[in-house]
Amino acid sequence: MKAMDIYKYIIEMGIKADPRGRKEMARILKENKKKYEDLKDDEKWEFDMDALFNPYEDSRLLFDSGKDIKRILTGIDVDTGEVVLADRLTEKGKRIDLILAHHPSGRAGAGFWGVMHMQADILNQLGIPINVAEGMLADRISEVSRAVAPGNHNKAVDSAGHLGISFMCCHTPADNNVDLFLQNLMDRKRPRTIGDVVKLLKEVPEYREAVKLKAGPRIIVGSKDGRAGKVVLDMTGGTSGAKEVYEKLAEVGVGTIIMMHIREDHITEAKKHHINVIVAGHMASDSIGMNHVLDGLEKKGIEIVPFAGLIRVSRNKGGKKKR
Repeated sequence: MKAMDIYKYIIEMGIKADPRGRKEMARILKENKKKYEDLKDDEKWEFDMDALFNPYEDSRLLFDSGKDIKRILTGIDVDTGEVVLADRLTEKGKRIDLILAHHPSGRAGAGFWGVMHMQADILNQLGIPINVAEGMLADRISEVSRAVAPGNHNKAVDSAGHLGISFMCCHTPADNNVDLFLQNLMDRKRPRTIGDVVKLLKEVPEYREAVKLKAGPRIIVGSKDGRAGKVVLDMTGGTSGAKEVYEKLAEVGVGTIIMMHIREDHITEAKKHHINVIVAGHMASDSIGMNHVLDGLEKKGIEIVPFAGLIRVSRNKGGKKKR
């Protein structure tokens, strides 16, 4: 496979699992195309052409060596040190053709706040009016965009370019997959108590491994014997949204939220509005989403080499179960 083939496959995996549905994703891509066509000729150079097929600003093919991809080195966080490791592995005879990071880098890192708008649609599906959801998120999205602006986003990408190793990041497509996987699990098993939710999470192989690493699921707000009520996932949409959302979630009947991580000011708001919070674990949750994407690549004959915090669990028949 070529790097571009893998890139387009990853985006399709994200669209397939997107909580907004295929129809909405098609509308977004159509709207992006119109935005491009409406630009004057001297303005078109600024348009990100990837947006014509990729609705996720935080996932990009950042450097393409042009070589065939047979082996991928893939992890959660990748910086210059990890790129150098890929080159070192190649020197030692384990050739790395592509580095696939989860967290965004390069232009995907600089623009990742753009995916946060999807949170409004997710909140709307839970029963919060779209105007309220968008209003609550506006300041937080602006805050995140300002916070990431000064970053040295292209450092790792430049390193990969000098070493001739293709480099890609897959953020929201993976997050969509863990969100869908866990929501289906909760809807199917319908856990009664908060403790039951945690117990159910710990049956997932990535979380079991995370428990051994002292980074497994835990209750942040609520008690293990408390009723879980309606359980919802908050695993996609870029990063944490507005703290004001907890009041609205309580109003629409949400009892428990499962998250990757949570800010202190969000904990205060969740307590105030009696929303139970379970932090499932950041690296393990990211690993579940990545593993769903990687399984498809493994089926296509690509060798997967996990590193940088990825807990690799293959759900393919005969696949490698742990790193």
